[in-house]
Amino acid sequence: MPVPIDYAALVRPQVAKLKPYTPGTTVSQAKAKYGLEHFVKLSSNENPLGTSPRALAALQSLGELQIYVDDDHHELRERLAAPHGLQAANVLVGHGSNDVVRTLFTALLVPGDEVVVADPTFSLFPKDAMLFDATAVKVPLRDGVHDLDAMLAAVTPKTKLVVVVDPNNPTATAVDRGAFERFARALPERVVLMIDQAYREYMPAGSVEGAAYAASRPATIVLRTMSKIYGFASLRFGYALGDAALLAYVERVRVPFGVSRPAAVAALAALDDDDFLRRSVANNEAGKALLYPAFERLGLHAYTTAANFVALEVRGTATEAYETLLARGIVTRSGDALGMPGRLRITIGTPEENALLLDALRSLAPAAA
Repeated sequence: MPVPIDYAALVRPQVAKLKPYTPGTTVSQAKAKYGLEHFVKLSSNENPLGTSPRALAALQSLGELQIYVDDDHHELRERLAAPHGLQAANVLVGHGSNDVVRTLFTALLVPGDEVVVADPTFSLFPKDAMLFDATAVKVPLRDGVHDLDAMLAAVTPKTKLVVVVDPNNPTATAVDRGAFERFARALPERVVLMIDQAYREYMPAGSVEGAAYAASRPATIVLRTMSKIYGFASLRFGYALGDAALLAYVERVRVPFGVSRPAAVAALAALDDDDFLRRSVANNEAGKALLYPAFERLGLHAYTTAANFVALEVRGTATEAYETLLARGIVTRSGDALGMPGRLRITIGTPEENALLLDALRSLAPAAA
């Protein structure tokens, strides 16, 4: 028999230390575990109204898939840039915003760099920092919100990047616009400011508009995605806004043809689907108006959301609450796996889905029901 190979010694040390990303429970997994026929999936912050109809219509007309996509995506990048007074050169596209982050980190980070992030926040930022042998400097949230003063104080001569996820994932909280403006002004010019705004379309008036900083502060990169409000979670399309001179270097490490033709065609069509965006935001606002008073009646606290999900405090452990809801046909995300013990991350659904959620939550708070 061949001698077993020690692959842990073969791969890069950073890879050997990494824990793989663990997505939430799928509906098929939930059905297999509990044998229920119907489940409500509120675990991954998807749009409960589905995908932009204009995007779906555009996909129906696709042909010649054997032809490579035009990898420049000039028209699409122009459309993404124009609302913010930017040019196509200010846009970097990718196979979802996770791909864009990996590309940016590949171009920017060297061993010994520091990346300042909130704790908890989206897990791929500290994981990708570790992959490139950089150090993720984790700054605890304050009352569920980025502590911008503490993040600024954490900046050292080794700091290459500061990442602000707004709204934050998993807490759904937004930073104060005035506080963020002061923070951005105080940040050293040599430090790259990365603003992840995956849920920007759901944010209330008066929130931080990251694109404005991409236009005014050179070393600023703003991440956006069409996976959330546009319903592209399976199709995958994300992009970054930033200084053209910086993105020109990042382009050198971008994987060629990383954005498929279906994704590019659907994205371009979806940008004209204002009706779908309005309906999606209206559904989300109606959900918040229903859920928050109900949470209060049940004695369950949720941070104020600026996104399409909530971080709900539960009695007992988050995993116990997650399992209780799962057994009742509601798929959520346990905060124990997200650095948010004692809370569930729950997507705001349709009126029918939200009603089923509240009915199931009563089993977690029987005394308050």
